Amino acid sequence: MLPVLVFLALAAFTGALLGSPHAGRAAFLHLILAAGAMPLIFGAMSHFIPVLTRTREASARIGMLPILALSGGAIAVGACSFPGAGVAWPAGALLAMTAAIALLLWSRGRRKAMVGRPHPGLAWYEAALTCLSLALLAILAAAVWPQHLMALRRFHLHLNTLGFIGMTAVGTLTVLMPTVIGRPDPEAGQRLQCDLPWAMAGTLLIAGGAAWFSPLAWVGSALWVRPLFGLASSWGRRYHPEILSLHGAAPLLAAALTGFALSMLLGATASMVATGKLHALDPAALFVTGFLLPLVSGAASQLLPVWMRPGVQQPWHAGLRRRLGRYGGVRAVLFLLGGLAAGLGYKWGVLLSVATLIWFQLLAAWALLQATVFQRGNTP
Repeated sequence: MLPVLVFLALAAFTGALLGSPHAGRAAFLHLILAAGAMPLIFGAMSHFIPVLTRTREASARIGMLPILALSGGAIAVGACSFPGAGVAWPAGALLAMTAAIALLLWSRGRRKAMVGRPHPGLAWYEAALTCLSLALLAILAAAVWPQHLMALRRFHLHLNTLGFIGMTAVGTLTVLMPTVIGRPDPEAGQRLQCDLPWAMAGTLLIAGGAAWFSPLAWVGSALWVRPLFGLASSWGRRYHPEILSLHGAAPLLAAALTGFALSMLLGATASMVATGKLHALDPAALFVTGFLLPLVSGAASQLLPVWMRPGVQQPWHAGLRRRLGRYGGVRAVLFLLGGLAAGLGYKWGVLLSVATLIWFQLLAAWALLQATVFQRGNTP
C-alpha cells in the first residue's frame, strides 16, 4: 500500500502543478494536500507508529484509513472543481476527520499498551493528527456558521499546512536524516520533547492570526524559530558534508526543512503586506514546490526500498536507494530555486519545480526497473 500511496501523491502533485493555470486555487491546493499528501502521511504514520512504540505492525483495518482519508480528499477536490458541488464539503471533511480520529485513538492505544516510554516523535504525530482534526472541524463549523466561512477556511488551511503536514514533517525529519546518513543524532529525542510545545503553540497562533488577528501570526512564527533553528543547527554541525553532496536523499531533506522555514517567513510577511510590489507573494506555492516536493521525493528515496520489500536489508535495498538518490543534490537546489520563484510570484518557478519532479519520477521508474532486473538476475 505505501509504495502505491507514494506514487499516487507524486501523480497528484504533478497533475495539480501542470493544471494550476486552469484549475481554481482551492482545487489546486486540495488535490495536492487532501488527495496527495494526506493519504500518504496516514500510510506513513501507520508504518512508523508501531516502530516508535515498539509494537506489532498495523492491522489491515488500520491500513484502510489512508483509503478513507483519500475518499474524503477526493470529495473535497470534487467540491472545489464542480459548480454546485459545494454541499459535499461537510461529507468530505467528516470522512477525513473520522480517519484522523481513528488513527489518533489507535496511536494512543499503542502508547498505553507498550512497555516503557515511546519515542518522542510519537507525540509530534499525535499533535499533527489533532491539528488535522481541528482543521476539519473548522470546515464542519463553516457549514453551520457560513458568515464565518472565510475566517474558518484560513484557520483550516494553516492548521493543515503548518500543523498536520508541517509537524509530521519536522517530527519525521528529525529521525530520518540520521537514518539516511547512518550517524545518530544523540540530541534528537530531547530536542523533540522540548520543542513540541513551541511548535504546537506557534501553529495555533499562526492559524488564529491568519483567521482573525494577523499580529498573532508573527508571534506564532517566532515560536516556530526554536524548533526549526535547533534542527537546522544540529544538522549543520553533524551532517553538512552529506547535505552538500551531489547525490543522496540528505540534500533533499535539508532543502525541505529550508523550504518549510521560508514558506512560514513568506506567509508572515504576506499577512502584513496588502499593497505594493509584494502583492504577488504566494506562500502556498513556496510551501508546495519548495517544501512538499523535496520532502516527499527525499523521503521516498530512502523509504521506498524498505516499503517495497520489508525485512532484512540486502544489496537490493542499497542499490535501489542509491539509484533513487542519484543527483539528489541537484534536485534539491532546483526545488528550492523553483519554490522561491513561485513564492515571489514568478510562474516559471512552478514550471521548474514540476520539471524537477517529473525528472524524479522518471528516475524512480528506471530505478525500479533496474531493481527488478537485478532481483531476477540474482534469483536461483
